Amino acid sequence: MMTSLLGVLFDGFAYGMLLFLLSVGLSVTLGMMNFVNLAHCTFGMIGGYATVTLMNAWGWPFLATLPVAFIAAAMISVVFERTMFRRLYRASDLDQCLLTIGLVFVSVATAAFIYGTIQQPVQLPGYLRGSVHIGGVTLGVYRVFLIVFALAVSGLLVAALEFTRFGAQVRAAVDNQRMARGLGINVDGAFAITFALGSGLAGLGGALAIDIVGLDPSFALAYLVYVLIVVACGGLGSIGGTFAAAVLLGISDMAGKYYFPAIGSFMIYFVMISLLMWRPSGIFGRR
Repeated sequence: MMTSLLGVLFDGFAYGMLLFLLSVGLSVTLGMMNFVNLAHCTFGMIGGYATVTLMNAWGWPFLATLPVAFIAAAMISVVFERTMFRRLYRASDLDQCLLTIGLVFVSVATAAFIYGTIQQPVQLPGYLRGSVHIGGVTLGVYRVFLIVFALAVSGLLVAALEFTRFGAQVRAAVDNQRMARGLGINVDGAFAITFALGSGLAGLGGALAIDIVGLDPSFALAYLVYVLIVVACGGLGSIGGTFAAAVLLGISDMAGKYYFPAIGSFMIYFVMISLLMWRPSGIFGRR
């Protein structure tokens, strides 16, 4: 029993790290920029399809596609931010939701037209396949890689937003745009970079998710629900809260499906409801 429990905790933590990578960008943009971007998982899907295309059509190694997945999602998000999203920064939440959910449906249809509706295969390199045995517990090598990678990304993200000049400029622009502009801060540029960073992380998460949850045109809509749950439970703009919520929800979801298969799919919603009844603003939410 102890072995199975440790295995469930490990798999749940790895799944939580995947949810964190997909969600943290939305938490940052929604919490700092007050923009309701329901198209966030579209950028995750873009990253996933960038990886699939480079690997299957061009023979690129898996790890080499990850930076491209990040850059592709980030660059496309900048185009959207410049042409559409920026016009709605001061609009109502409803206007923002209608535009971004419309983009989700367009992206789903576009992906289905180009790639078809089937699951996209991806072949991991040999050193990321298989498992290792530690203390009687079997650990998937790819899940170990995913955990280490996500922890490194979270550390870099915290350092970038909390301990750099750029992070201070973003926080100043969020708190008081007029004052920030008066101090010479390029508010539009700071917001564009923040948006690109968040979307790039979603693209990275989408690329890393292929081997675990698969990739098809419904990805942008199906995982939007999970991303919104993580952001709501973690608290807007809180990287630490998003991390804690992703871990909690990932382990809860995995444990529910393992120990209570009949109702396992509901477990993540039960945890969300219980958590938000206790802390309506999220684990580390301030508002």
